[in-house]
Amino acid sequence: MQKIAIIGGGFIGAQHAQACNNSERLDLVAICDVNEDSGKALADKYGCAFFSSAEAMLLECDIAIVDICVPTFLHKQNILLAAKYKKHIVCEKPVVLTLEDMDEILSATKTAGVMFMAAQVIRFWPEYVAIKDMYDSGDFGEVKMVYFNRLAQHPNWSQWHTDPNKSGGGLFDLHLHDVDAATYFFGAVERVYAVGWESKSGCYNYVVSSLTFKSGINAVIEGAWDMTENYPFTMTMRLVGEARTAEYSMTAGFNLEDISSSRRSLHLFENGKAPKEAKIDISEDAYQTQLDYFAKCVSSGTPPAIITPEQSREVIRIILAIEQSIKTGCAVILE
Repeated sequence: MQKIAIIGGGFIGAQHAQACNNSERLDLVAICDVNEDSGKALADKYGCAFFSSAEAMLLECDIAIVDICVPTFLHKQNILLAAKYKKHIVCEKPVVLTLEDMDEILSATKTAGVMFMAAQVIRFWPEYVAIKDMYDSGDFGEVKMVYFNRLAQHPNWSQWHTDPNKSGGGLFDLHLHDVDAATYFFGAVERVYAVGWESKSGCYNYVVSSLTFKSGINAVIEGAWDMTENYPFTMTMRLVGEARTAEYSMTAGFNLEDISSSRRSLHLFENGKAPKEAKIDISEDAYQTQLDYFAKCVSSGTPPAIITPEQSREVIRIILAIEQSIKTGCAVILE
């Protein structure tokens, strides 16, 4: 088992702590959070040590992996700190909001000789994995249309999400999930065009992006982070090919706080056949799957291949191009 510590005991940190607790590959050793009440409560729940200082934790604890779940604007400083102490690092998305910061992180982790992976959980989400397996096997034939959406009420557990300089708004924190998934499926993006709505705080919280891939495939991606009160968290993927259409849909409670009660389905449609619902094993949490995968990489000494640091950098580059397209009203060509 790989010993792991979590920095950040908030909403996503709690999701990761539960995943670590259920894992046979990970031993949750410590949780660090500046909020002693919530951080210590989470540490007590899982029977591990609590620290209010990340550096003290890194000095005192025998750990191999640091799992960074703090707000986005605190990612970089904690990644650099963990790299300084030669710890392998998994960090929640979006890693950072600029290419300059991402390049500094990639340089620091490479120099330290440690593995780094962005926690892009959709690459491990079972229905998306199933659709990608179908696509890679050629089951769709020629792809005609691809559509993703991710719709949610605005997070209400903190204020930093409303600051574009701290969170990047819905464009970075929400829309990025599906942009990442699209690049995982279809590879390099050649051109982006996007429209969006800017909130009073300066965040782009409603975005529709059109991505043209070098392969010629086109995808439309819709993201909304300011849905009306009581609107359920919703995500959809539809891949339409000449031979098969796959449509995945999921609705949950407020911002995925109760995945277990969500309604989710993957339906397949083929010419000349009755529609059917694909039977997908969803017994294992995708957050656990991604952390188990990273632990396996650390154990074997093999850098992550499902999502590489360079791919995470490219996703940030695409998001920045989408932002540029919204601001200028023009398409952006990616070299």
